[in-house]
Amino acid sequence: MVSIDHVAQRVLTYIPYVLVLIDMRYEGVKCGRDGSVDNHIEMGKKLLAAGQLADALSHFHAAVDGDPTNYMAYYRRATVFLAMGKSKSALPDLSRVIELKPDFTSARLQRGNLLLKQGRLDEAESDFKKVMKSSASDKEQKEAQSQLTKSDEIQRLVAQAHSSFSSKDYVTAASQLHAVIETCVWDVTAREMRAECFIQLGEMGKAISDLKAASKLKNDNTQAFYKLSTIYYNLGDHEMSLNEVRECLKLDPDHKECYSHYKQVKKLNKQIQSAEALIQEQRYEEAVSKYETVMKTEPNVQHFSLRSKERICHALSRGQQSSRAVSVCSEVLESDPENVNVLKDRADAHIQEEQYEEAIKDYETAAKHSENDRQIKEGLEKAQRLLKQSQRRDYYKILGVKRNAQKKEIIKAYRKLAQRWHPDNFQDPEEKKKAEKKFIDIAQAKEVLTDPEMRSKFDQGEDPMDPESQQGHHHHHHHFQGGFNPFGSGPFNFKFNFN
Repeated sequence: MVSIDHVAQRVLTYIPYVLVLIDMRYEGVKCGRDGSVDNHIEMGKKLLAAGQLADALSHFHAAVDGDPTNYMAYYRRATVFLAMGKSKSALPDLSRVIELKPDFTSARLQRGNLLLKQGRLDEAESDFKKVMKSSASDKEQKEAQSQLTKSDEIQRLVAQAHSSFSSKDYVTAASQLHAVIETCVWDVTAREMRAECFIQLGEMGKAISDLKAASKLKNDNTQAFYKLSTIYYNLGDHEMSLNEVRECLKLDPDHKECYSHYKQVKKLNKQIQSAEALIQEQRYEEAVSKYETVMKTEPNVQHFSLRSKERICHALSRGQQSSRAVSVCSEVLESDPENVNVLKDRADAHIQEEQYEEAIKDYETAAKHSENDRQIKEGLEKAQRLLKQSQRRDYYKILGVKRNAQKKEIIKAYRKLAQRWHPDNFQDPEEKKKAEKKFIDIAQAKEVLTDPEMRSKFDQGEDPMDPESQQGHHHHHHHFQGGFNPFGSGPFNFKFNFN
């Protein structure tokens, strides 16, 4: 009986051989079946030796079809399956060989090894014992003996793992199962149990890889897909969660747990996607309320509420809602203090609030956790520039002129103010002190704003009168450094004595 997929597989993979097969079939009819089957076996052996597994397989398929009682055809086909890593397909072939020829020990030994790898220990042991009782070669007897010993050891480990597991000692159980799985690589039960240990221990990455293996090793393993989906969900990965739960429903559309979980994840997924689309479209208010809905849809998984708050913080800072942004961003940073995106958003909001020192702190923290981030570098420079500006004297304001004032207006404003704030106009020592400071400011303002080079520096955010902000431009300093005497320059040649 040829299964459909064998035929399909053969036709697809071996088009060049289809013609050969047809020729050989006709030949077989003429010279009796065996000739043709032997030809296929010979061809298959040659191709197998040359490492052409797919082509070899097609010939062994043909040999098996040509003579369903030829145990060698099955045995050769099993060999190819094993070479291709298709142990599931090899097993029934080996069993057929043993049925047709019970004293064929190498087939029995290989079947025992496969059963052992699948964790079917009792069946494996029965094969090893039969090989030891048979007239097998010394080498085969020895191998069977050592595999039997190994199998006994694993039986013990499995029993110990079960007892550790039931007394909730998951660390020990996991390490016992690890020893089992080293030999029984295709043992689904051991993997599922170890995944459960990892879940209990909170090692979700390891649980995921065991469950992925379990979903491949056992057909229709809906439970593995369901568990994978819930793990991803609890880790806040809604997209992966959706993928896995869909796999479960493909196998069983009426699976109750998978279906209700699917509805929840799908709803959440849709909300998150539309919230992100709103942020893309700069509809920040709507994005905020969509993320608030996400938090209502899944109030129990911390990852989703944190992620939602992170995105709300982003939308608020983008939407110029700076004080709300600062408070939401701060909530996120309480539980996730190294979150670079949130630090950047909060810094941005601080700048909008003119809280430059706080912005600088946030950018510096962010820079520690994210090197070579251009946004952080630029943000930090901007905040430092704004802080300087906010602390700096504004010479236009001091003279009460517009930023685009002509030199004439500047001198006129200076004269008016200099007359008014001349320290000689004040008798009271406190008032006189205040006037002196003011008078110096006025004189420096005139000095800066009437000198085109100094004025342009000032307009670019540098204070030419502040030695701190001189970034290597010292040539202008001779005007005022040390010897600058506001009272000795300009149209009023006042003489003071400060006693």
